[in-house]
Amino acid sequence: MRLFLLPISTRRYLIYCQRLNNQLSSETTYVDKLTTRASNTWLKWEKAEKGWQKSVTLYGNKLFERIPHEEWGLKSIPPLSQRRKDEELKGKKEVEVVYPASVIGEENVKSALKAFAGDERQAFHRKWMWWSIVGMPISAPVSILPVVPNLPFFYLLFRAWSHWRARSGSQHVEFLLNNRLLKFTASNRLDLGYTAGGLETKMKELDSEAKKVLDKPADVNSDPEASKDTEKILLTQSSGSFIADLTQVPELEEQVQRAVKQVEKSLRAKKELQEEKQELDSVVKRADLEK
Repeated sequence: MRLFLLPISTRRYLIYCQRLNNQLSSETTYVDKLTTRASNTWLKWEKAEKGWQKSVTLYGNKLFERIPHEEWGLKSIPPLSQRRKDEELKGKKEVEVVYPASVIGEENVKSALKAFAGDERQAFHRKWMWWSIVGMPISAPVSILPVVPNLPFFYLLFRAWSHWRARSGSQHVEFLLNNRLLKFTASNRLDLGYTAGGLETKMKELDSEAKKVLDKPADVNSDPEASKDTEKILLTQSSGSFIADLTQVPELEEQVQRAVKQVEKSLRAKKELQEEKQELDSVVKRADLEK
């Protein structure tokens, strides 16, 4: 398998595991087969023109968008079976970590992987896995409804599996780090993707700053040093397709788009909160001066 570590912003990262072709057939488990079957059923429902199946997928996809990209990424990493553990320790499988050296160094890559494999991350998924399991019996009364299946139960079942799979992926990364089984590879192709993404991001930032200057006068009390520590986005949603083409990993398109969308939303909310706080502070200062 091969791991991709992609910085989405100056503080947040996307992890994704590419299962190599020669590993897919020999490592397919019963859970993998069941997951594939469920995915195919979901795709079939999405293609329906109308009916409750179509409605379920519309609302379901909105819920899926709220699942953190870190969880999606960790789920792509296969659980650590005893056979896999033995093979990786014996050096039969090379686990490569691919990253863009133009935006992140090898030591920072290791730090990011340690965060994905940390106790806090694993405890988070363990906690919510059990909460999902506890909620399943509570949703049982919904099963008495005619025609429509017990959707709350199946959603909780999916969330329990999702958290279990993400925690298993985190444990696998921890195992690889502890046993020094990772090979770090800087990718010129990813560097090219970040160069293109950086240019597009910079253009958006300049356009946003220009609008601010036109809309209101500059704040003479603002601290220019504070902006240096501000978290900045490194990619755009359109970067996903470009990076997927460069790496020849189609799955990265959706992964990058989802991660960028979530980080952009988070940064927007944080920025709006800071602006509201600054406005409130200025109102308080004016009120104090008028006294």
